[in-house]
Amino acid sequence: MPSPTIPRRRARIGVPLIAVTLAALLGAGAVPAQAAPTGAAPRVAAPTAAGIAERPFMGWTSWTMQSSKYPGLNPDGDYSYLTEANVLKQTDALAAKLKPYGYEYVNIDAGWWRDNAWVPRFDQYARQTPDPVRFPRGMQAVADHIHGKGLKAGIYLPVGLEKEAYGNGVTPIWNAPGCTTADIVYPDLRTTNGWDSAYKLNFDNACAQKYIDSQAQLFADWGYDFLKLDGVGPGSFKSGDNYDNVADVAAWQKAIATAGRPIHLELSWSLDIDHAADWKRYSNGWRIDTDVECYCDTLVSWENSVDDRFDDAPAWSRKAGPGGWNDLDSLNVGNGEMDGLTNAERQSYATLWAISKSPLYTGDDLTRLDDYGLSLLTNREVIAIDQNGGAPARPVTPAGDQQVWGAKNPDGSYTVALFNLADAPASVTAHWASFGFTGNASVRDVWNRRDLGKQKNKVTAALPAHGSRLFTVRPGTALATTSYEAEAPANTLTGNASVGGCDACSGGRKVGNLYVGGAVRFNDVTVRRDGIYTVSVSYVSGDTRSVHVSSNSGNGTYLKFPSTGDWDTVETVTVQLALKAGTNTITFDSGTWYAPDIDRIAVPQTL
Repeated sequence: MPSPTIPRRRARIGVPLIAVTLAALLGAGAVPAQAAPTGAAPRVAAPTAAGIAERPFMGWTSWTMQSSKYPGLNPDGDYSYLTEANVLKQTDALAAKLKPYGYEYVNIDAGWWRDNAWVPRFDQYARQTPDPVRFPRGMQAVADHIHGKGLKAGIYLPVGLEKEAYGNGVTPIWNAPGCTTADIVYPDLRTTNGWDSAYKLNFDNACAQKYIDSQAQLFADWGYDFLKLDGVGPGSFKSGDNYDNVADVAAWQKAIATAGRPIHLELSWSLDIDHAADWKRYSNGWRIDTDVECYCDTLVSWENSVDDRFDDAPAWSRKAGPGGWNDLDSLNVGNGEMDGLTNAERQSYATLWAISKSPLYTGDDLTRLDDYGLSLLTNREVIAIDQNGGAPARPVTPAGDQQVWGAKNPDGSYTVALFNLADAPASVTAHWASFGFTGNASVRDVWNRRDLGKQKNKVTAALPAHGSRLFTVRPGTALATTSYEAEAPANTLTGNASVGGCDACSGGRKVGNLYVGGAVRFNDVTVRRDGIYTVSVSYVSGDTRSVHVSSNSGNGTYLKFPSTGDWDTVETVTVQLALKAGTNTITFDSGTWYAPDIDRIAVPQTL
């Protein structure tokens, strides 16, 4: 059949949407088993699973080039890049060029069980089996080649029972006598996943777990070390009971634990942050956003969704840590023209991924990395920031065109990143007061691998459009501040503003209901000298919100505060405010819309 017309959508990932024929729904495409567990060569399990996701994983993924219309990448139709020959070619290049820097996973994405017309193949137990044209030697041989290079092998599945695998409900489940595909789904054949391409599994019936067990065992016996489970909800632009796949993820964790081989479980895409605790409990990583690929004539574009991560990553910054990491998607900075980015954009892209502690897996053609791209992917100091086990960075300034991000590292130093997201050059300054110290601090330019010596109170860089700088800073003297609680009786509340409880807030309270004119004015803010002060604002905001900030009835400005991830987490940004010697007021006004809740402010005692 001809290749299906696949609607282009910016948030696509994984299995393309296709028209499913009645024959397919009744099981067309099923083939005899190829390398079922009972016939697979034995595999020796890794000594322990304890090391999985202690640090963000690093490697390569096939999807970026599969999804691109860059000339020559998919000569046999959309998504046709995925073949055994291409995977092995990239495996060899990864081993030669990037393995010494920590890149180790070769991840095969959607389509390994589908032909170029996207028709799937399944074994007699309703499990995906490799397309013989794409992977003529089967998936075990590919894993063996990857392992032979000292690397790890990754594979892909959509969540649920794919419709084409249902087989009129009579297909048996491997190693589960009496269980068929009719037993593992709901009788009404309700659909699930981000494309509604699968039937939702019913875990009230023990046969559903048996089906997941059979898939996990197949992958373990083939020798795979990584599974990307795609279209997972709540997320993937879907919500509601049909798209709640927490039980599926839990079943995969359980199945992997008994499969005899440690397997990293990665979830995709745009996962619901309200279920962050579930993703952390049952998996090793979760995609926080849409696809980074542009589905265009290059691999990515700045405006498609690379730049979206600057808004979306802050909310997740406290959700990650050893065992499970926020996944910003593939890092495609190695191929210059093919990437579709300027050099400044490529560096900013890599900077955000590293400071966010995202997995570093590129989708570039590793056989044609340019010198600049190779330098970005192999900068050991940048990789060390990503891999140091500390908390992800987040903005320490409001989310405007010029931003400062930072995080304290386990060794006591600070990661400090400057970004200019504007379409024209601009200078960006990081004030040491934003990080809680002052005076002289030692500054290391990470990308350029050179020491800048002592910098007093701040560091400033002139940046091109979409440009960045990345520093490691050894702090100076701790900054003395005076704190002022938003709920203090001396303050003035107007409009709907009111005091409410807040377990995470200092003093257990905050000022909320700042909407449509609601405001809180801090009175009696005292400093000794006239000047511009870096004032820290502790706030709570489950989404990104703007607030008008002013001092002493000045004109002020609207500032966008990044999301704190939920309404129970307090974060801090700093704002520059002109204060006069003596007593001042600082006001947070919601204006015509909704503003963050305010916990307190901290004002430096000295400039």
